[in-house]
Amino acid sequence: MSTPVRDASTVILVRDGRSGVEVFLQRRVGGMAFAAGMTVFPGGGVDPSDATATAGWAGPAPSWWAERLSVDVPRGRALVLAAVRETFEECGVLLAGPTESTIVSDSTAFSGERRRVEARDLPFGQFLVDNDLVVRTDLLRPWANWITPEGEAARRYDTRFFVAVAPEGQVADDATSEATDAGWSTAESALADFRDGRRALMPPTWAMLRRLAHHDRVADVLADAPDLAPVQPVVVTTGEAVRVDFDGAEQYYADMPSA
Repeated sequence: MSTPVRDASTVILVRDGRSGVEVFLQRRVGGMAFAAGMTVFPGGGVDPSDATATAGWAGPAPSWWAERLSVDVPRGRALVLAAVRETFEECGVLLAGPTESTIVSDSTAFSGERRRVEARDLPFGQFLVDNDLVVRTDLLRPWANWITPEGEAARRYDTRFFVAVAPEGQVADDATSEATDAGWSTAESALADFRDGRRALMPPTWAMLRRLAHHDRVADVLADAPDLAPVQPVVVTTGEAVRVDFDGAEQYYADMPSA
């Protein structure tokens, strides 16, 4: 029986640093059911509450997102809400504000609610309504779409990648139960860590970092035309060796350190 595919949203959080564009990365806990021990961007599966949230909405309409993401309107809305929620849960950055043109200046004021949202004790939409916050979808940019290949994992995801600039005044942290450590890095440094065996990267993360490495400033990242064509690698077995095949796979495996 084929493993069902679940919708997911991932946010590539970027900022301008002294050495160029920096991206926020976290190393997932070793006991996680999916991508254990891998270095990833903040993100996760769409929650049922993302589809029913009634919070205020600023930026492109859900219909615009649905068209860009090639899904129906309810699904597009849920994917965007999941992106904002997961970013808040996993690194404390909140892409929301009291009005359509403002953003929360210090998200640590909501640390208690953040823990409850992560624990699923408080629906994210209810948190937004309780605090009169509007989701700033205009701060997100759609960037890519990767689908977990069949046969690679017990869980499969149809993941939309978004880019967002770290809001001024907010601090991304590692206060989540899903990561052992987290922090900012240039794409070049993260890729070097992968080649040297200090980080484990799945193909989508590796591909996004290679793309980021071509840009010197955040403005260049935001100006980059998104490639939203779905990418679904294929599992290939040769003898006892198992690998995934995708556009760029040869370089990915060349970069991977020898066991």
